[in-house]
Amino acid sequence: MPTLFLRALIATVLFTVSAAATAQPYPTRPIRMIVPFAPGGGNDIAGRILADALTPALGQTVVVENRAGAGSVLGVDLASKATPDGYTVLMGNIALAFNAALYKKLPYDALRDFAPVSLVVEQPNILVAHPSIAAQTLKDFIALAQSARGKLTYSSAGTGSGTHLAMELLLLSNNLELVHVPYKGTGPALIALLGNEVSAFLSTFASALPHVKAGRLRTFGVTSAQRAAALPEAPTIAEAGMPGYEYTTWYGMLVPARTPRAIIEKLHTTTVSLLNSPELKQRYSSQGMDPIPSVPGELSAKLKSEIEKWGQVVRAAKIPQQ
Repeated sequence: MPTLFLRALIATVLFTVSAAATAQPYPTRPIRMIVPFAPGGGNDIAGRILADALTPALGQTVVVENRAGAGSVLGVDLASKATPDGYTVLMGNIALAFNAALYKKLPYDALRDFAPVSLVVEQPNILVAHPSIAAQTLKDFIALAQSARGKLTYSSAGTGSGTHLAMELLLLSNNLELVHVPYKGTGPALIALLGNEVSAFLSTFASALPHVKAGRLRTFGVTSAQRAAALPEAPTIAEAGMPGYEYTTWYGMLVPARTPRAIIEKLHTTTVSLLNSPELKQRYSSQGMDPIPSVPGELSAKLKSEIEKWGQVVRAAKIPQQ
């Protein structure tokens, strides 16, 4: 009997400890936010602003970890294989859709291996050039590119990145030919432009904005349908001479698949509440970004439709799969 009693007691203690551990409020330790691009880009800026706000809201530090490489594939792959316990989140963006079209085989499936939390923000891109270039407007730039066919260069955040594909759309629309010079992220691509190593860059808006305001870069227009409130003097690309051209970069938070529903709901409600707050709206607005909080299903639907859309673009531009 003592043995049976002891076994029952041990079982009761173990059950109690397990139940207590399961009932612990989330989170109880720091959270890692993987940004699959280099520091200084739009993805990095969007992630850091949200991480700063989530830290006090969740009561635990949200640490941004930049894991750049292969057009975000390396960082996304790392996030997809993380333990699904809510302590690793991914600040993904439209590159999730690009890469599904650009790679014959990826080490992850963006739709299968992630659970969506919410869309976060969107922002336009902005076509910028070094001030030394002999063009003041978009029409000037197009004329210059036509007269110096194949001689001007443009940087990108990497082959297959939004800054690459959006620029390819612009070039195709005007039958232009510029030499593509890919870099490992928006930050390095901007540094190259600031150093006059390339002629132009269709940068994410937030990354280029301080350089435009400081006069270090010249802008030819923004890619959104409306002018950006943070830089109202800059025309849209459509206004500047390319009617119908429009492109925006979106960002969203995801977690590894099989993350407990309760944790996803906690991250979702906290993130959406913050994105609807005047304070965070102002912080993002100052960077030319617009919060677009959503239910998880909206992010899934957007990702699916974007994969289909950009697959068509990649084929039309005859960009070889990797």
